[in-house]
Amino acid sequence: MNIGQKVLFELKKEISEVEYTRYIKKLVYDSKRSRSNIVYYTTHNIIIAKWIQSRYAHKMAHLFEVLNEMKPDVHIELKQSQKQEKKNISSMVTHNVEKQNAKSTYLNPSLTFQSFIIGSSNQFAYTTAKSVAEKPGKQYNPLFIYGGVGLGKTHLLQAIGNYHIALGKTVIYTSLEQFMNSFTSHLRSQTMDRFRDKFRECDLLLIDDIQFLSGKEQTQEEFFHTFNELYNTNKQIVMTADRPPNKIVGLVDRLRTRFEWGLMADIQPPGLETKIAIIQKKCELDGIHLDNEIINFIATNMGENIREIEGTLIKLNALSSMLNQRITLEFAHNAIKDQIKEKKENISIDDILKLVSRELNIKPSEIRSKKRTRVVVHARRISIYLARNLTPNSMPQIAVYFGMKDHTAISHAMKKINEIIHNDENFKLLLEELSNKVHTDTQKSV
Repeated sequence: MNIGQKVLFELKKEISEVEYTRYIKKLVYDSKRSRSNIVYYTTHNIIIAKWIQSRYAHKMAHLFEVLNEMKPDVHIELKQSQKQEKKNISSMVTHNVEKQNAKSTYLNPSLTFQSFIIGSSNQFAYTTAKSVAEKPGKQYNPLFIYGGVGLGKTHLLQAIGNYHIALGKTVIYTSLEQFMNSFTSHLRSQTMDRFRDKFRECDLLLIDDIQFLSGKEQTQEEFFHTFNELYNTNKQIVMTADRPPNKIVGLVDRLRTRFEWGLMADIQPPGLETKIAIIQKKCELDGIHLDNEIINFIATNMGENIREIEGTLIKLNALSSMLNQRITLEFAHNAIKDQIKEKKENISIDDILKLVSRELNIKPSEIRSKKRTRVVVHARRISIYLARNLTPNSMPQIAVYFGMKDHTAISHAMKKINEIIHNDENFKLLLEELSNKVHTDTQKSV
């Protein structure tokens, strides 16, 4: 049993029998193309390939690391005929002759500036990333992009890389974990000259998840010298992290200072309009047909993690194809109800009350009181609406929480607030904004 088969065997222990038999079991490990830092599996259906890529690639990479001490990039692809493979090889040879000076570690060619959806939450990060791509090694060096999981940091990082690959530049794109594994491997084999040549003789160094440098003293020492070498020769450095440098515990001061030399750009969770635009763009690129009602449903219920939203779209398309059913609102709801339930279970009415109190500048005790002033009633209705839609609590449970007589009071409040939503677009947007903030606050506290 080769390493690729062993990974699938280990994955089988952690997922349902149905998913393993229906999807994972059909994967074929491509041992000829796979290397220590990148591995390939093939399957017969492109939709299934995309779904497995979004749902299990990260887990499979972890299993490779457990079994082989190296964490590679995992790629699930469509199995091609021998004729098509020969055609692709011929095309690759031609492309390599034309771009013989262009070198890179793996970059996803679909992650470009053109495919990045811009909104108010990521406008600054996008603009600075594009500026760095157009004028590398100048005023924004290094560029440090930070933000939560799945918000687009890696997309911008790879967009910079793809921009320069097209210009024939030498680009190194790697996660900090891969950098660290490579460093350890070369250190053991006493081939550090090769390691330094690779990382110090590139035009651009792109490092993902730099926060994992925390506490790694020997790796920090090596990265410090790599950073200095590139910076002193005006080579562009771009890093991403889930937090700004001054929040990375266990990072030595001299590195923290250097990370702040250039420009720091944060990416905030996307607003509803940006999420809708992202879903529409993803559907357009992948040929997925969803009406506006379904798009709004996904955007409202799936949180801010863009990768998770993309995975949901792939899942819907895969199920629709396999079951030969059109994607309706009911179909979408049934397909992702477990994910929605999980998100709701992480949110409490206390979380909602705390947020509404803060945003509307009113005490939680007043919201739960018997007061009937316009401001209090307004805040109470919003809290009830969010509790009903974002938590698993029933109407009787919500009634008890707010000290109301019974569930009919909650039903009346819901009816009233739905009327306001129908007539007041600004109020609808306020509810959507508060809903997004509840999800964001809950994720931060986990």
